[in-house]
Amino acid sequence: MPKASLAPRYQPVDALNAPRYTGVRTFARCPAVRATEGVGLAAVGVPFDTGTSYRAGARFGPEAIRSASTLLRPWHPQLEVDVFAQSVVDWGDLAIVPGNARRTVAQIAEGLAPLLDAGVTPLVMGGDHSILLGELRAHAAVDGPVGLVLLDAHADTWDHYYGEQLFHGTPLRRAVEEGVLDPTRSVIAGLRGPLYDAADVDAPREMGFTVVEGDALLALAPQQFGDLVQNVIRDGRTMFSFDVDVLDPAFAPGTGTPEIGGLTPHAVQRYLRALAGIDFIGFDVVEVSPPYDTPGQTTALVAAGIAHELLALSAVARGQRSSQPTRSAHANP
Repeated sequence: MPKASLAPRYQPVDALNAPRYTGVRTFARCPAVRATEGVGLAAVGVPFDTGTSYRAGARFGPEAIRSASTLLRPWHPQLEVDVFAQSVVDWGDLAIVPGNARRTVAQIAEGLAPLLDAGVTPLVMGGDHSILLGELRAHAAVDGPVGLVLLDAHADTWDHYYGEQLFHGTPLRRAVEEGVLDPTRSVIAGLRGPLYDAADVDAPREMGFTVVEGDALLALAPQQFGDLVQNVIRDGRTMFSFDVDVLDPAFAPGTGTPEIGGLTPHAVQRYLRALAGIDFIGFDVVEVSPPYDTPGQTTALVAAGIAHELLALSAVARGQRSSQPTRSAHANP
């Protein structure tokens, strides 16, 4: 559905008037809203981690990202955009069923439908990566098979694990089988770590995905990555998914399946900024597991910062560039 150009009906709490540690913990201190009128982008929590295969705890990811996001500010200096000019709200959490991935995935698709029908861009906070299947189902119900840009240490194209076909290592295969994801317009970037065998990398390529392994990604300049993505997704409707395990565990220890040798947060920021101008239909940030995070919330802070980058991409795509806020208004401590 076409996105309307919105005046910012909803704005976050001004930190100059209310300290960041006060009030209810919503995403970036944005209003908690369950309506769609006047909303451009909605942050949505999906506190589900039954799909994890190693370290659980991602069910607490949305709460942690919300807490860390209190430091986010409106102005993105590199992309020169006010990320909240698109009228951002916190939609709350979707209903999930602990222990039942099949029902939860179905409820995610159902829960996102009102937003997508109204042209609202969702920013989903996970939760483990099995939730991606529900997101893709929801988008495909509106747009047909969609493309995907995925930053992840793992391809998530396995057929099954422990005899189960719905867990955090299978959402892309299920999505292709269901016809909700077009692999020929999809990029998987950042793969690394020990594998069970060569098929872990060969399989997604055979399915039609463009795969950029971790070392190859690091060899690309940001603009080269941006050009590669644009050439693959072309002008089709495309979603963006970010798994925090694409980062090195030195920067994101709080995740379910950490792999050494990953990206730095700064490298990710530069790659994301190279995607400015692409009109993504939705975003997610997944696999934040607070029980394994540092006392200072390192992983949650990084995840919130990545969410800020995704807000900026959405704002740029909407063409809502504005004059730079004055220091008195937005240079909040």
